[in-house]
Amino acid sequence: MEVEVVGTDPYGDAAYKALFEGIIGDIGKTFMIEGAKLVLKPEVPLFIFSVVLRNVPGGKTISNVASLRQEREDLHMSISEERYAPDVLAQLWKRYGRSMVEQQTRFDLIVHGGKAEEIESIPISSGETAIKEILGAVWRALPEGIRNRETLIDDRVVTVVATEETMKPEFLEEARTMHDRMVEDARRHKDV
Repeated sequence: MEVEVVGTDPYGDAAYKALFEGIIGDIGKTFMIEGAKLVLKPEVPLFIFSVVLRNVPGGKTISNVASLRQEREDLHMSISEERYAPDVLAQLWKRYGRSMVEQQTRFDLIVHGGKAEEIESIPISSGETAIKEILGAVWRALPEGIRNRETLIDDRVVTVVATEETMKPEFLEEARTMHDRMVEDARRHKDV
């Protein structure tokens, strides 16, 4: 994850970069982020955080993250995407109960009485949840007292503009310009 900081205080710029990277790491979403640009103007006060995601987050089902094999009355499952293992297990427990889900290893399961056609389409993750988690991380990185926020979301880019004061049109314009530039750069980068 590449983070660019444009600010007026070298010490504060470095501290915000470290804080932002730490918060994203703490929520386990570093893998989702291609890069970010933080504009810090505490004297105004104005903060613009724009994040480029690696992919447009989409919903995931069990069949997207695990291979399924039916053997008579039991369904054998091997989870191939580690980060979804807790969600898969939670959904199976909810549907079949803990006693019917045998966990052989961390990623290999047997669902007693499970049918592939019932299980493969169970949703385990939505893109909306991922965006909310990224927004939550950005909001935690903003200084305390910053309550006036606007969010822009397009394609793979999430931008938050924030101030303590009234949200002035020029703040929104600066954020929109930066957001549009990030969207264009993300599209260009993806096409290369």
